[in-house]
Amino acid sequence: MISSCRLPAGLLTAIMPHGPGRSKLRGSACHHAGRPQFPLSGMVEEIIGIVFQGKFRIVLARSMSSAFSPDAVPGFRTTLLAALVTLAANSAAPAASCFFESQGEGRVATILDARSFRLTDGRDIRLAGIEPVSLEASRQTAALSSIIAGRDVVLRGEDDVPDRYGRQTAFVFVAGEENSVQTILLAQGEAFAAADVTNKECAGSLLAAEQTGRATKKGIWAGLSATKNAESTGDILAGNGRFMLVEGRVLSVRQAGATTYLNFGRNWTRDFAVTISRRMLPSLEAAGMAPKSLENRRIRVRGFIETRTGPRIELLRPGQIELLVN
Repeated sequence: MISSCRLPAGLLTAIMPHGPGRSKLRGSACHHAGRPQFPLSGMVEEIIGIVFQGKFRIVLARSMSSAFSPDAVPGFRTTLLAALVTLAANSAAPAASCFFESQGEGRVATILDARSFRLTDGRDIRLAGIEPVSLEASRQTAALSSIIAGRDVVLRGEDDVPDRYGRQTAFVFVAGEENSVQTILLAQGEAFAAADVTNKECAGSLLAAEQTGRATKKGIWAGLSATKNAESTGDILAGNGRFMLVEGRVLSVRQAGATTYLNFGRNWTRDFAVTISRRMLPSLEAAGMAPKSLENRRIRVRGFIETRTGPRIELLRPGQIELLVN
């Protein structure tokens, strides 16, 4: 159950547990000073920020009925999130973000790149659930090194099967700490939440940590280059083969054979588009995002850029799409 209240100007805040089997924002209930319950699901237009503290998430959102724009007030997001951090600090309980079964432990010997490292026993570990934000070698290793260099760590995951390069992929926790290394990097703006996490609770918590970095303008979010404009085809094409976040308005939805296209430009062959295979349609509809319902909506999509005449991102799971304020 979520404890929450409506704030002035159509804002909603919610204090909620997170972790396996915990409550989710969608479909939960809100309470306000003993008034009758009202459903939070369907009321949220924009998640302004999410703060992690212990086992709780504190969520600040703008309701669909509000014309309030948090960006209209300078420093609003940062100031309010700072206040939420203070409130969250009073909640003493362990975190459980992506807290899967233990798949081993060890001491970090060497940082290899932005999301992989070597243990003293020779095992190479790759951080699950995140993608690097920078191509600069020095920056790639600095953030991860500051968190885990020389530290004892616990590896968690649904299995310990190595990838094709022999690396064990895991969610990593510094021994004695409650938040995963991935969550810390995302909240610092030093990583993007990946699009390949199949556990919905874990994927949601990673996106929430990323949103905290975005709202507080940390790391990559301090500038304007973190998210690409769907209309800037050249900028997107320059990232061919790389993981990107792209925002824009879906101008049209078209089907060609077994593929549905979310078109962000009027030139279907040259402009940016999202491709959706027929097998993906049932899961999108179940998530309340049938392709036709996205027409004329502003969305953010994440994934690897492919070039097929124009830049494309293939949709592999609903979590790659976030609905934005129109």
